[in-house]
Amino acid sequence: MSGILAGKRILVTGVLTESSIAFQAAKIAQNEGAEVILTGFGRLSLVERIAKRLPKPAPVIELDVTNQEHLDGLEGKIREHLGEDASLDGVVHSIAFGPQGAFNFLEANWEDVGTAVHVSAYSLKSLTMACLPLMERGGSVVGLTFDAQIAWPKYDWMGVAKAALESTSRYLARDLGARNVRCNLISAGPIKSMAAKSIPGFEELADVWNHRAPIGWDLADPEPAGRGVVGLLSDFFPKTTGEIVHVDGGVHMMGA
Repeated sequence: MSGILAGKRILVTGVLTESSIAFQAAKIAQNEGAEVILTGFGRLSLVERIAKRLPKPAPVIELDVTNQEHLDGLEGKIREHLGEDASLDGVVHSIAFGPQGAFNFLEANWEDVGTAVHVSAYSLKSLTMACLPLMERGGSVVGLTFDAQIAWPKYDWMGVAKAALESTSRYLARDLGARNVRCNLISAGPIKSMAAKSIPGFEELADVWNHRAPIGWDLADPEPAGRGVVGLLSDFFPKTTGEIVHVDGGVHMMGA
């Protein structure tokens, strides 16, 4: 099959609904020739149901990125689906979570903040290391961020967690470059996904895009960000690492 990911094997995390960037990335990756494996957490039956809406069947592996046993067993479970001599060419990190308390900057306690940072930032390192034995030939790790240069309304400690994610990506890029593993992020504009529903005041945050995106932005369309992910997974960016590519309609570069 032709396509920019022809013959590649990609692990995609964070597929929960068709409205997610992760689902679009998985769909486009398959259309571009990749073999895709999904991971899910909690609502595994929902992920399996959504997986059936992809162009081709995709197996689903249970993965809680805060569970060391799950991380330790991930390589073996991937090999169960791909074969003992299997390899991975790419990993998509689309994992973020903050307890409700993390969305009140001044009142948040460390337990809530620690959870947000662990799930949303540290997990990029732990997931990548769990997959690294399968990437002996090198590969591409792509994560999803929400521009952490800005103190967004209502985003609070999740913004701090995204800043930690962006820094984590740079350090991974530094330390894994010698293994030919690239690590980059897509900084996407807001999408009306299930994850967005858990952010108090999401509508106020997202309203910025209604007025400030010079090329326009559709809150209901995750495809542009999904295409960005697939682009970074491909061999079209062989020497790009530690980078943050904005797919946000241009809001990031607009002055006040």
